[in-house]
Amino acid sequence: MPALTGRIRTPQTPKNQQPRPQQQTPSGYRLALRTPGALKFYLAAAPARIGIAMTGLGIVWLVHGSTGSYAVAGAVTGGFAVAEAVGGPQVARLIDRFGQPRMLPITLLLHAASMGLLIALTLSTASLWMLVLAGVLAGGSLPQIGAQTAARWSYALRGDPVLSSAFALESLSTGLSFLVGPALVGSVSALVSPVAGSLLATAFVLAGGFSLAAQRSTAPPPTAGVRSEGSDRLLHKGFLALVGTNVGVGLFFGSMQVSVTAFAVSRDSASLAGPLYSITSLISLVAGIAYGARRWRTPARTQFVLAMAILFVSTLPLLVVNTPLALALALAAPGLALAPIQVLSSVLAESEVEPAVLTQAFTWLNSGSAAGIAMGAAVAGRAVDAQGPQLGFALAIAATLVATAMAVVVRRR
Repeated sequence: MPALTGRIRTPQTPKNQQPRPQQQTPSGYRLALRTPGALKFYLAAAPARIGIAMTGLGIVWLVHGSTGSYAVAGAVTGGFAVAEAVGGPQVARLIDRFGQPRMLPITLLLHAASMGLLIALTLSTASLWMLVLAGVLAGGSLPQIGAQTAARWSYALRGDPVLSSAFALESLSTGLSFLVGPALVGSVSALVSPVAGSLLATAFVLAGGFSLAAQRSTAPPPTAGVRSEGSDRLLHKGFLALVGTNVGVGLFFGSMQVSVTAFAVSRDSASLAGPLYSITSLISLVAGIAYGARRWRTPARTQFVLAMAILFVSTLPLLVVNTPLALALALAAPGLALAPIQVLSSVLAESEVEPAVLTQAFTWLNSGSAAGIAMGAAVAGRAVDAQGPQLGFALAIAATLVATAMAVVVRRR
């Protein structure tokens, strides 16, 4: 056999033929939405997300419109929020046990009946305790749509790296809903009537909820009849620390709500309070889109600690701000870490607990955040009254430090 001599020639593209463009790898978002049935349940839940974001503020408009008292409106809204935080995980337990297609319609009907009762009581000028009771019933029956769609993503993509992009889509949807929902219910309540605002919010919840319940093929299977210890599966160090980080982040948000408003008022710029507070949310939306589009090789637990540490460091400039412009710049930096934290929290919860209690796990994370926001607002309110907004900012920074410590516990697991 003759020896091969000379150079090996590289194939050349003919002159009359254009080189083929290099095939690009689809983004994580595209891959997630290509999952069978994913786009349908993702879009089906959209109206319900907006309706949920409208409901709390709608109750404030509704009760104040009939009583003329912000104190009464605050009491009813507080009962609604506490009931949602406490009752949500219990409803989620039933959903895990009996399945979304069976339990979600029941929850929706109970919520609609509770909101109808609240509206009827406001129109009849009922007593405070009756209004608070109706608010509690409405909060306890509010369907946890985000937890249920997150459970569907996990059922479809468990163990797939694309799951982080799916959870980023969830975070994006929630962020957009809380930008659109409050503005929409406020406009309708002011321009039409407070009753119309609450009716519209409830209609959105029902439309999205029933549409989601109709998507049976993507719902996780019920666990009824399967041997289970129920919520005991959630009582371990890793998951409890994860809930602790959500409480810490909620404390940050609650403290910032009060402190940013107090800062703007103290600088004779009360009208800037809303736009200033929204800066963090807007930056978080952009950061969430960028984070979810990329596949990360760093382990999720390590990312979680790094993101928490970035949040803590990025909040330190809040201690020295003295003008609205300086505050605006200081509020932008924390937004870079918040969206990745929310996504990673879902990713770690999915890996920490068994599928049989996944809806409960996601709901407990939401409840932890809600409880943190309520506590943060209450404590910061007292601090701001006593020492001014700077002490409120200091409490927000302390909350991020606590959340970072909890993230280290999660990392060690």
